Amino acid sequence: MKKSYLLLHFAVILAGFTGVFGKLISLNEGLLTWYRVFFSAVILFLILKLFKVLDQTTSKEKFDIAKIGLLITIHWVFFYASIKYSNISIGVICYCLTSFFTAVFKPLIDRSAFKFSELLLSMLTLLGISLIFHFDTSYQLAIILGVISSAFAALYTIYNERLVKVYDSKIINYYQMIGGTIGLGILLPAYLYFFPAENLIPDFKDTFYLILLSLFCTVGLYVAFAEVLKKIPAFTVNLSFNLEPIYAIILAFIFFDESKEVNTSFYIGLFFVMISVVLQSVISLRKSK
Repeated sequence: MKKSYLLLHFAVILAGFTGVFGKLISLNEGLLTWYRVFFSAVILFLILKLFKVLDQTTSKEKFDIAKIGLLITIHWVFFYASIKYSNISIGVICYCLTSFFTAVFKPLIDRSAFKFSELLLSMLTLLGISLIFHFDTSYQLAIILGVISSAFAALYTIYNERLVKVYDSKIINYYQMIGGTIGLGILLPAYLYFFPAENLIPDFKDTFYLILLSLFCTVGLYVAFAEVLKKIPAFTVNLSFNLEPIYAIILAFIFFDESKEVNTSFYIGLFFVMISVVLQSVISLRKSK
């Protein structure tokens, strides 16, 4: 179990760099996400061949796994849109609502009872985001996009939790990235019609960042994510990922000087989010003992 928690924390650190790459890459959110899933699929294909991972999934199973990949792909489109319309700090803090949506969606999908403690802790996160939304009107569109993003992230985690119990994590992520590449690729012409982009093909700098994003923050992150879900519940994983904003915000303050772009309400909201994380950690430790 200790190894699983260490792996979870490593995945959270990798996730902290996701928003930074979103700011560094000049492509719009649709193209950025498509190249991310495409490069990730290519990298995973090479990994599967290199390590000779046995794939015994049927065509129907491949399709079912690929469908779940659309959820994470849609999550990324809205996540990067949130960053593009505001900054890294706002985009990543909205991701914390994933635990709230998990606490609401999972009982509905599994047809099980709601857990009062999960809902209560998630409400603290919701309160924190609400404070930022209410007092900082300049970023309300970005916050709405971020909220939608976190809803899809929660759905992805819930359905992915079922897959990791049956399939190899690298197989899962490979077909999910293929699903995202094909699914978003079909929608991309219409997307670009309404949201035109100056450049369709990334330049050398963007390509370099996309490869790093795909290799470490997608393949590395989500393979680790899938492995963690085998031992740790989806709600705890999602709530632990609430620490992602801390890493991302520190990086944003250092490299992009975003401390000048946020006001007092942002810090108050962030305080409530962090209380939620601390309380969940305490409860999880007591349960494990």
